[in-house]
Amino acid sequence: MRLRALVAMAIVLTIIPAAPALAEDPPATPPAAAESPAVPPPDAAEIPGAGDPPPATAPPAEGTPPEPKLEDGLLSDEDGARVIVEVTAPAEAAPVAGEAQNLPDAEVVLQPPDTSFIVVEATGESLAALAEDPRVVSVRRDRTYSTTALSTGALSSTTLAPALQGIGADRAHAAGIRGEGRTIAIIDTGVDADHPALENKVVAQACFSATDGGARSLCPNQRSSQEGPGSADAETPACVHDDVNLCDHGTHVAGIAHAVAPGADIAAIQVFSRDDDCGGDGGGVVCLTAYESSLLLALDHVAALKDSTPGLVAVNLSLGGGLFDGACDDVPELRAMREKVDALRAKGVAVVAAAGNESFPGAGAPGCFSGAVTVGATGGDDRIPEWSNHGPVLDLFAPGVEIDSAVPGGGTQVYSGTSMSTPHVAGAFALMDEKSPGETPDALLGKLGAAGRPIVYGGATTPRLDVGVAILGGDPQPAVTQEPAPGDGSGDDPGDPSPDPSSGPEPTPGPGDTPPPADPAPVPLPTVTVTVTVTATPPAAAPAVCTRGGAKRTLTAAQWAVEVTRGKGVLPDETLNCYLRLVAKASAVFPEVTRASTLGTAYRVLKPAAEPTSKATSRTAASKAAARKAALDGELLAAWLNWANGAVNFTAKIGETSTVRAALVSAEKNRLKGTSLSGSATTIRKYVNARRTA
Repeated sequence: MRLRALVAMAIVLTIIPAAPALAEDPPATPPAAAESPAVPPPDAAEIPGAGDPPPATAPPAEGTPPEPKLEDGLLSDEDGARVIVEVTAPAEAAPVAGEAQNLPDAEVVLQPPDTSFIVVEATGESLAALAEDPRVVSVRRDRTYSTTALSTGALSSTTLAPALQGIGADRAHAAGIRGEGRTIAIIDTGVDADHPALENKVVAQACFSATDGGARSLCPNQRSSQEGPGSADAETPACVHDDVNLCDHGTHVAGIAHAVAPGADIAAIQVFSRDDDCGGDGGGVVCLTAYESSLLLALDHVAALKDSTPGLVAVNLSLGGGLFDGACDDVPELRAMREKVDALRAKGVAVVAAAGNESFPGAGAPGCFSGAVTVGATGGDDRIPEWSNHGPVLDLFAPGVEIDSAVPGGGTQVYSGTSMSTPHVAGAFALMDEKSPGETPDALLGKLGAAGRPIVYGGATTPRLDVGVAILGGDPQPAVTQEPAPGDGSGDDPGDPSPDPSSGPEPTPGPGDTPPPADPAPVPLPTVTVTVTVTATPPAAAPAVCTRGGAKRTLTAAQWAVEVTRGKGVLPDETLNCYLRLVAKASAVFPEVTRASTLGTAYRVLKPAAEPTSKATSRTAASKAAARKAALDGELLAAWLNWANGAVNFTAKIGETSTVRAALVSAEKNRLKGTSLSGSATTIRKYVNARRTA
């Protein structure tokens, strides 16, 4: 069975709101049947009662079918996917695993003891059959998460002193509050427990690292799990590639937490895996990624550790996936993780999570959970850096710009990112619990929030951590107002909400066109940064952050097919690869359903879009359906590349009521469900990819 390679970046968990469906594709038979043209919807004024308030929602009728167990897009996955199969109780895991193992093209790759889920790799057909089992609650992709650091690549002889002084930790230390008797769990890339900066404070270790689907375990025993001394070692052979340590992030994070709370112990948990072919093309790009299944096991481990270690007061998660502009508690795919975060909070453990580095007014998971303590970054001048996520979903800001901390091997390095801000807050919880033992995480967070320095920006106010004031008393520092507020990460020019006038008038739907959907409820916008990967030859300079371009013209799918062909296009390969990484973060289709992570795979996706399915009258019904999927994939990839290149504005209007963003959201939803494929392709081709062509 062929399985899709991992991707070296955070996977965006796109939540697609309800939107008016496009015209359905025609039945596959008879072969000669043509698709019925969609009729544009009447104006709201022509619909009786359109201006009246909606009637009260009636309760679901008895016998209403439950929510689908199988995640959208999995049924059509012929290459196979790695999924989490959640069952009704731990006792049902083994029987369901036995059933899964007997399905064609299916393999059980992880069956943890005493848990209510297993991990399976299988084709869509076998996953659909497994979802029919009444003992199965859900079948969803085992998504990946990445760290939230932006490496500066700089060595430094400076210390953490400026950051500690900025948050008042030095004053707490001088008063004898150092976090004694407390423990901070670090779920990350492992630690160098022998580093002098940690002063032998690493008292517990564990590892949960995926080993299948192209992933290599980072556990010292090379298996999917290990517990005990040395099990979260960040200096294992698998952590090193061409003399570069890929696992330095966790040691850096642990060093910050220990500096804030030098009396606290550290429990280190490794959750990342190594992939030696992130691009899936044999190019030798190496990266680390954390599967959701590994994170779930790590959170369970922290809960068990709390039972034997009452002083465990905080768990640090300097990682994330997806992007949400509000609380994500109700997202079905995140329910299992949210429940574990809430369970830890109820046990008295603060779950401190990074907001992310996407310049977005929101946060990734798990920072988007209302039960998490979500942290953004500020610099030494208390300004929010352009890359930090921000907004009402955040609880605190903390120093995250050019933070010098420990790395494996005994040295230090300067990193920036919300990854660095988060352990400042985790350490602060250890100090606060020593000062006010027995208080709940909510109570301690309330004190930290009240004592923090207010940072005012874009209609929101978020306190910057000041643990000195929280512990010793006094008034918070004066508020800082930041104008303009940090960017929202969309890359759109608010002064240019419509297409370039030089490209002609805005297209309007004709009688035979599929009308674009109305603008849906707000959804998470795509991100604009990618995680750093390590190539066969490490670069001498710091890796550049991949950002969107500034093009003014869109390209068609056929033109993009030329661009991604080496030696034929105008854009450099480095730029195109950057754009493909941005697409993978922004889209729900790429790479979740269709691979387009390299120039070669992108070309194969783009080429069919230039071959209209209506001309293939001799094709079978099955091949016509496949051709419609391929055509929509090509138009969607071209649209995302136009966004990455800077030529598409998400807020640009299509007709009177819709936007480019709404069209993309609806088209991706239809692609995942396998419906309205041709109509969606027409909409994206005409109203997105042909908007601003020369």
